[in-house]
Amino acid sequence: MTVLVIGGSDFLGTELIRQTARAGHTTVATYVTRPGTASHAAWYPLDLRDPGRVDAVMAEVGADLVVNASSGHADWAVTAQGPVRLAMAAAKYGSRLVHVSSDAVFSGARVHYDESCLPDPVTLYGAAKAAAETGVLLVHPQAVVARTSLIIGDGGSVHERVVHERVVHELAAGTRDGALFNDDIRCPVHVADLAAALLELACGDAAGVHHLAGPDPVSRHELGILIARRDGLDASRLPTGLRAHSTLPGALDVRLDSRATQRNLRTTLRGAHQFCTTPA
Repeated sequence: MTVLVIGGSDFLGTELIRQTARAGHTTVATYVTRPGTASHAAWYPLDLRDPGRVDAVMAEVGADLVVNASSGHADWAVTAQGPVRLAMAAAKYGSRLVHVSSDAVFSGARVHYDESCLPDPVTLYGAAKAAAETGVLLVHPQAVVARTSLIIGDGGSVHERVVHERVVHELAAGTRDGALFNDDIRCPVHVADLAAALLELACGDAAGVHHLAGPDPVSRHELGILIARRDGLDASRLPTGLRAHSTLPGALDVRLDSRATQRNLRTTLRGAHQFCTTPA
């Protein structure tokens, strides 16, 4: 099977490449500014804003499976419109498609969200992700839209840490100003679990919206403490605060309910209390 990973040089994309290559699949990946370091993938430059380039890459690669793990932040052309162009090309060339979405599509008004809940975003990024979900399933009804939450790794070197892990290290070292909020709650997932679950969904007959998040709702501060203890840092040095008292936009408490999807998976989506204390 030939697997095309969109956004292969990003954190999730790197793990997807590792797992697809380990499974013996032919792996192709795309990048915007520079290719990733994985030598077992063929690399293609791709800007999702360019429909001609999207079609050209899809035609040349001939992928059986496309996993869109890219993130264009609040750039509407990349985050909202780009995935729809990709879905149109995947449908045209008969490729299975898994599109990674986000819990940012929800406002937090109802706190608990399962797959039946309709998006009600409160940020531009959330609105772009919600628009992409609708467009992807409209043009490619057999696609999988997989919403996830905070993605966490195993720490490692500075370059291997995701944003939240870097923030924890910098706050503990006193090289960064700011605070970890006690009222900003999500359901983090380990990157290895997420990648395995995405590939499992891709290799089955799933379609539509699925939730892939850990079972543990934790605040940013609680997650910071777990990471600090795992990495041998002084957790008492992590400053706390309330997001409600800040000017940062976005939802406070969003808990993705992944139980319906988890029941049909062999992959276990571990909670933060587990994956921060036991090896992957």
